[in-house]
Amino acid sequence: MKFLAWLVGIAASLIAIAYVVVFTSFGNGIIKPIIESKIKENTKLNSKLTTFSLSMSQFEIFLELNSNNTLSLKGNYSLSAQSFDIVYDLKLKKLESLQPLTVTPLQGELKTNGSINGDMAFMKINGKSDVAKSDTTYYIELTDLNPTSIIAKTKEAKLSSLLYIGSQNQYASADINLDINFKNIKPHMLDGDILLKTKNGKLNSKLMKRDFNVTIPSTSFTMNLDATLKGDNVDYKYNLSSNLFKILSSGKIIPEPFKSDIKYSLNIKELAVLKPIIGSDLRGKFRLDGTVKGTKEKLVVNGKSDVASSDTKFELLLKDFAPLSVEASIKKLKLKKALYMLNQPYYTDGELDLKANISNLKSDSLKGEVSTVIKKGFLNSKYLTKAYEFKSPMPRITFNSNTTTTLDKDLADTKIDFNSNIANLDVKRARFNISDASLKSDYIVNISNLDKLYFILQQDMKGSITANGEISKAKDLDFTMHTKVAGGIIDVKLHNDDFSADLKSVQTMELLHMLKYPEIFKATLDAKIKYDLASSKGIFTGGVVDGNFANNKTFNLIKKYTKFDMYRESFNGDINAIINKEKIIASLDLRSKQASIKAKEAKIDTKKQTIDSDITFQAKKNIITANLSGDINSPKVKIDLEKFMKSKAGEKVNKELNKLFKKFF
Repeated sequence: MKFLAWLVGIAASLIAIAYVVVFTSFGNGIIKPIIESKIKENTKLNSKLTTFSLSMSQFEIFLELNSNNTLSLKGNYSLSAQSFDIVYDLKLKKLESLQPLTVTPLQGELKTNGSINGDMAFMKINGKSDVAKSDTTYYIELTDLNPTSIIAKTKEAKLSSLLYIGSQNQYASADINLDINFKNIKPHMLDGDILLKTKNGKLNSKLMKRDFNVTIPSTSFTMNLDATLKGDNVDYKYNLSSNLFKILSSGKIIPEPFKSDIKYSLNIKELAVLKPIIGSDLRGKFRLDGTVKGTKEKLVVNGKSDVASSDTKFELLLKDFAPLSVEASIKKLKLKKALYMLNQPYYTDGELDLKANISNLKSDSLKGEVSTVIKKGFLNSKYLTKAYEFKSPMPRITFNSNTTTTLDKDLADTKIDFNSNIANLDVKRARFNISDASLKSDYIVNISNLDKLYFILQQDMKGSITANGEISKAKDLDFTMHTKVAGGIIDVKLHNDDFSADLKSVQTMELLHMLKYPEIFKATLDAKIKYDLASSKGIFTGGVVDGNFANNKTFNLIKKYTKFDMYRESFNGDINAIINKEKIIASLDLRSKQASIKAKEAKIDTKKQTIDSDITFQAKKNIITANLSGDINSPKVKIDLEKFMKSKAGEKVNKELNKLFKKFF
């Protein structure tokens, strides 16, 4: 009995201590700093628990989250019945100061107050708020701390204020009325409805112009949502309407397990209004309507549109809300209108047809085919001439093309057939690796009339050319080209910035003919070019064999005054040049058994179109030296005849040669 008395005494003492610590002002004073410290630790705010009073049946708490935000709780409770009757008052006057607690940036103010009654098994919350300058009331029932019933009404909430609270720019304003009446929100036992209406909606044209450089007319809008929830079903009608856009949707949705049967329609007169939402710089009108039917395992989205004056249709299949496959067709899409919609310059036009049948849209296992056809295509020569600063106008270019792309996992193989009135391009296989963005492609290009490229090359040319090669781009860029020109072969290679070209057995007479230069020299040319695109520096080394000059007045004069026939000579020699951006230093050394033609370190400036060069002609022992300077197209020629002749006839020859050299160059 004495032992039992000790136990009772100890238990009574512990209860007395607990009572003193928990339910008296002395005990409250001990617990208060501990609770305040925990609040600071969890909110990361400089919070103060200014009032903390807890008795056996009552309590009062006043918490300053910080100097501008407070929470007041006051009420009665019963430990035996585990019931409570609480009054609360939350005043958040400076939401931005709560960022450590809210994580998401907020600003402005929010106030709400009300009462909480009941016990842990069932409680009721009655409250009101001025959120977004509204008159809001709410009633919530919770069973085992889970919401089972919600009734809420919001009158005249300001959309601009909601955007401000969410730290969003106020691109729109409207008055929002919301009526929520859920008698039951338990899963599979839904019973209630939602009615959302907005009025006096307006878009802020000044902010749209300032932030997105989008000019839109005065735009007003209204929005209505009427939804009824019964059991597992949600029946709804949605309407967003304005003078610039209209969105309609209606149908039935079962949230769990998900099932839908809905219709939708979008009619947007000006896409620019969507820029704040989608982030893309679009403009013009857009229309789309269709259906969404099926379950989470198989959801089918059908749609049709007249985008860019086309007849566009698609069927998208989703599994677990992820795109699985798609079939789409586009007929007679106007490229000019598509460029306008994408806010791109008008550089081309034509009609585009597209067919896509992709049976698997998963990024790691793509499977399908996409084909495109462009008809009646042409390039806007006026715009492109200005955009690329061509020195002469670009001619009108018409084209058509056929492209087929086969998708297989992370590879896209494309075949291209492009035909225009300037060039034709055929690609049998362009392979693009989606995973590493690498490309490898062959090509064949045919230009039937080189003279049509004058606007690019600024060089009159004759004839045609066909070239083929490969291009690859992974870590490095590599390009090759092989072509037959002027009876010879030209091989070109590019590795990043390193350019090289080999010319083999090129016939100079045919090359001069193609370049529309005077056809004065017939020979076989072999040459190599090495050039660095980054530094614009390179070298040209070449050699000619079996060179013979065509009839020209220069050699006729040499024959007349030296009695030596240069035409009978067969010249071999070297042509070399050092390229440093627009400055070229060239050397020419042609030799035969009895004659030579030499030019050492001729200075040519392609930007200024100037030349400064000494040229020496030697016929047996007779030497003529000339200096060319000034405009490369009409150089000033100075001839030294002292080594050639000392007679009075030298003055006459000097005049004649001066004229001839100007024509020659």
